[in-house]
Amino acid sequence: MTALIGFVFFGLFSPGPNVILLTASGARFGFQRTLPHLLGVALGVGVIAFVTGLGLGTLITAYPALRIGLMIIASLWILWMAWKLWHAKPAAAEDNDRPFTFVQAILFQWINPKIWAVATSASALVSGLAPLDQGLTLGVTFSLTNLGVCLFWTCAGSLLKTLLSDPAKWRIFMRCMAIALAVFSGLVFL
Repeated sequence: MTALIGFVFFGLFSPGPNVILLTASGARFGFQRTLPHLLGVALGVGVIAFVTGLGLGTLITAYPALRIGLMIIASLWILWMAWKLWHAKPAAAEDNDRPFTFVQAILFQWINPKIWAVATSASALVSGLAPLDQGLTLGVTFSLTNLGVCLFWTCAGSLLKTLLSDPAKWRIFMRCMAIALAVFSGLVFL
């Protein structure tokens, strides 16, 4: 169980789409307004891990070419996000701007390649369990571990809010996040 928690923690804590979005949302909208987004990510990640544990992870692991293909697609998508962040313009929150809703954050996990890659890899750590037990173990571990990760990154972003009001500083921050995202895009291969 310790190995699973450690793997999930490092897999989810490293820069990826959720980390970037929650940090940016915390910086832009503050902690309270980002809370529904944060809770949606924690629940959505658990749902993906649960479904993976029910057998999807085994299916993907059984076909190495499928797994490698999915990892390449995930890595390329994360690199594309890094490129977009590098070129992002300084944000100016408009009255109609708002963070992700709870439901949007849950649904985003279905297209988040990093979560699929981490959940598929983590399923190997509980492969001796029955499928329902695998799903429950992964779902609960991912949701609870990711809740802590999401709280950290959202708080970090909200603490940066005043610092990032300067467009030059916003650009530096976004470029640092882009570099981190690009560097860690290789984590989907672990």
